[in-house]
Formats: sequence, structure tokens, C-alpha cells
Amino acid sequence: MRLGLFLAGAKFPGVSAREALDRTVSYGLSAERAGLDGVWLAEHHFISYGVCPSATVVAGNLLGRTERIAVGTAACVLSNRNPVALGEEAIALDVLSGGRFRLGVARGGPWVDLEVFGTGVERYAEGFGETLDVLCDWVSGKPRVAADGRFVNFREVAVVPRPQAALPVWVAATSPSTVDLAAKRGLPLLLGVHIGDSGKAELLDRYRETAAMYGHDVDAVPHAAAYLCHVDDTRQAAADALRAAMPGWIGEGVAEYVRIDGSAGPGRDPAAYVETLIGMHPVGPPEYCAEVLRRSAERTGIRHALLMVEGAGDPTATGATIARLGAEVAPLLAAGLS
Repeated sequence: MRLGLFLAGAKFPGVSAREALDRTVSYGLSAERAGLDGVWLAEHHFISYGVCPSATVVAGNLLGRTERIAVGTAACVLSNRNPVALGEEAIALDVLSGGRFRLGVARGGPWVDLEVFGTGVERYAEGFGETLDVLCDWVSGKPRVAADGRFVNFREVAVVPRPQAALPVWVAATSPSTVDLAAKRGLPLLLGVHIGDSGKAELLDRYRETAAMYGHDVDAVPHAAAYLCHVDDTRQAAADALRAAMPGWIGEGVAEYVRIDGSAGPGRDPAAYVETLIGMHPVGPPEYCAEVLRRSAERTGIRHALLMVEGAGDPTATGATIARLGAEVAPLLAAGLS
């Protein structure tokens, strides 16, 4: 099983945005030292929940400071971006890193971002598939690409630089409609922390059914899933560390979401949400974490785990979790999963 980090660029109360970004990069460097598979970076705008506004920029920083690990985006918000510009960035990162860059994209939400970046609600609601097709076309290795769609339209131009091989594109999915969209194209999914194994399995069953209808080899698709993770000597100690810090971070950050129509963003009880996450994710001693991940892999078939390790809000505790993932959890999984 492959273990990587999922980093939100979390800004906890009392921490500056610059310090949050510095922590994000330091955790990525720690992942390489720990022997983990990679680091995947979230992207957010205008809120303190995550202070990374460009996952490709931070990925470039990490790729330039590491030698082995893969660095991915989980995910670039495609509804806010020009798909050709994003494709050019992805290819440049792939070339410069020797093939270590991974591109994940998301539809995003109906936030004020759509107004600020000028893409609008219509492209968010109806244009994700079209812009995804243009992006995939651009990173496919073709020498020239044109587009003649409703939302993206341009004459044939040269792809410079071209990738050495077609770049895979992961799609972050939280809804059946986005799962269907990815499945029709045979693109792998990025599944989030908010759903447990049963929810993941339901989405993947739907994916397999749809992908098979379109002739894709469903067993060869490298899906990935995110999990909240904190390693400590006991389950109680690990859970208490998250309970002490995560509600303040989530409550402050999520409250800052602004819908493009001016209505309030998503509302949830942060403390109750944290309890739900603790109950279904690898939070505890190494043996427990390995067992939770093993069971999840058996239930869902996903063997690429992206671990959200920032929840304690403390660089020392997060660094210890990263080190123990590499030294203690990964060997247990290697012994228990073929």
C-alpha cells in the first residue's frame, strides 16, 4: 500500500498565513525523509482553512527541494482556471521533476472565486466536463491541440513543451455526477476525508459500472483516498490532540466561505464533525492505524492513501506522526497487504 500526505495548508488560529505555508513545505520535506510515497496539496482561495492559493506553485517548490517523492495537487480548482494554462504548468513541472508531478483537479464549489476569476457559475455548473477534456487533451502528448466548445474555444496551436508521456489526471469527486464524469473518461478518483469506507465503496461501485460501459479497464485505474491521521501511543492521546485543535481550525476557516450568490457557506458543528472523522479514520497507535488502513483497502480496493496529518496544529506533533508513518505504520502495512 502506498502512503502519502494530503496537506491542506492549514492555518490554525494565531498562526500567520506565511507560517502555515512554511509548515506545509516542511511537512513535505519530512515526508521524503520518512520514506513516504508522496505529498498532495490542496488549493483554496480567500479563506484561512487552507492558505495555498496555487497547488502547482507549492508543488514546484517541493519538487525543487526533493529528489524522490511524487508531488501532486489534490486538487487544482479547474472551474477557476484556464485548462490550457494549467496543462502547461503541469507539463513544465513533469519535465523539470523527471516525472514526479501528479495532477489532480476538482470542480470546486459555487464560491465567490468564480466571480473573482471571471469564470462564472455557468462554467462551474455545466462546463467542468468540457474543460476537463481540454486539459486532458493538452497533457496527452499530442503535438497540437484545438478546442471548439461552449466554454473553451481556440484555433489549433502547438503544445510546447510536450510531455514525454501522457500525464494522468485525477478527479476529486464528492458526488455521483462527478464520479460518472470521471468514469466515462477512465480517469482515477481522489476521494475525500468526509466519507467512510462504505461511502467510498458505493462511489467506486458506481465508477466501475460506468467505466466498464465505456470500455475502460476498471482494475487498472489508480484511485486514491484521503484519511485523517494522527499517530500517538494510544487512541485516546491521538484523538485528544485532534479534539483540542481541529474544531477551532475548521470552525474559523469554513465560516469564511462565501457563495457567489451571497448566501452563507457550508454550516456544520466543527466539534461533532471532528468526532465523526476520528471515529472512521486512522487515529491512534501505529498498529491501529495500519489496521484501519488495511481494512479500508480491503473494503474499497484503494491502496493509495493520502494522509491528512495537520490536525493537531502543532509542527512537532505532526512531524512525529510523519516519521512514525514511515518507520512504523508502513512496515506493518507491507507485512499485512500483498
